[in-house]
Amino acid sequence: MLMKLTWRMLRETDKRLLWKLLWNMGLKGMLSVQRHKARLKRGEVFPPFLYISIINSCNLRCQGCWVDVAAKQQTISPEAFDQLLGEAKAMGNSFFGIVGGEPFMHPHLLDMLARHPDAYFQVFTNGQFITDERARRLRQLGNVTPLISVEGNEIVSDERRGRANVFSKTMEGLRNCLKHRVMTGVCTSVCKTNIDDLLNERWIDRLIDMGVLYTWFHVYRPMGPDACPELCLTPEQQLQVRKFVVEMRAKKPIIIVDAYHDGEGKALCPAATGITHHINPWGDIEPCPIVQFSRESIHASQSDPRPLREKFLKSKFLRDFRHLAASTTRGCIVLERPDLLKALIEKHAAKDSTARQTAREELQRMQVRTSQYNPNQEIPEKNLLYRLAKRFWFNDFGVYRGHDHRLSSAPGILSRQGSGSR
Repeated sequence: MLMKLTWRMLRETDKRLLWKLLWNMGLKGMLSVQRHKARLKRGEVFPPFLYISIINSCNLRCQGCWVDVAAKQQTISPEAFDQLLGEAKAMGNSFFGIVGGEPFMHPHLLDMLARHPDAYFQVFTNGQFITDERARRLRQLGNVTPLISVEGNEIVSDERRGRANVFSKTMEGLRNCLKHRVMTGVCTSVCKTNIDDLLNERWIDRLIDMGVLYTWFHVYRPMGPDACPELCLTPEQQLQVRKFVVEMRAKKPIIIVDAYHDGEGKALCPAATGITHHINPWGDIEPCPIVQFSRESIHASQSDPRPLREKFLKSKFLRDFRHLAASTTRGCIVLERPDLLKALIEKHAAKDSTARQTAREELQRMQVRTSQYNPNQEIPEKNLLYRLAKRFWFNDFGVYRGHDHRLSSAPGILSRQGSGSR
């Protein structure tokens, strides 16, 4: 399998782009994690991987979207983006996730990325703005990988994304990327309406045949003003997703991303481990994209002129969030204990960082739901390469140490909720 994957990458991707991936994201990314581990020993946290929402606007209206896509457009300016990346790179960072809204609606997106050839960018997109010309530009840049979201077949995609002809338009953008031999991925937010269509070998084989080099199946999370909880997977279906990912990693010549488990199959929260936090379009620093509350901003002000480094290292809100999350569950505290998160927000007087200003009420209304934490049902990696890579560069970094015994012996989310209740 590894040999087939290596051959695919050499044959189907521009060699210069492959080098950029291995150098900027691979080697430098590993070094940034090593710096993160060293900082943790000093009790300091500066995430080695930052996710940056550069715009709130989007052309689609997806079910369960928590972004204010229909609000007045807000973008991160090129100057603020440069300042943010400069300060993060000074801390050893080299990889950045670019999210939205729809990032390709930002008028300066590609020019902003072009000014940072020493970094690597993963752009989360619906693909509908990736024209042939833009795909050609992506190849010229070499340090950008589009991760294109496909949410189901023709019928399900229109329903999930609130517009017509979504699947065909998205696939056109995907084909443009592959035509220009850009390192391209496809992601899916797995929910009840698309799990049967996309969580299967036929879909994986189709992606491989097209030339897609990586994919990401992440579980649908009911957030936002219209959370659509009826789309949530049952605990059994969440376990099905994990089993499928592990099996396909060991079987298929395609990279399958997983951000919520270590090599032994133990669940983790990337925000709790401090490996990543989120910046919204207004510049607010948030624990993660679905925790839309903040105490600090990337923008300097008279009340807080500190550099980015100090804001991360000395944020009491982020520190207490990480501690609360790690001591409560190995899964997602937002889904499992929204009451504790609400109390933390009130304790720190964290502001609602949404345009709609209803995030507190949404949190108050949330019901307890299943996350990735399934105690005593861990599924270790079968692929040795994934297992070794996670052991060194993607694990819990010891943040759950001292909590694991209590968490594993406490009543699990499955027993609290019932195996299939919603």
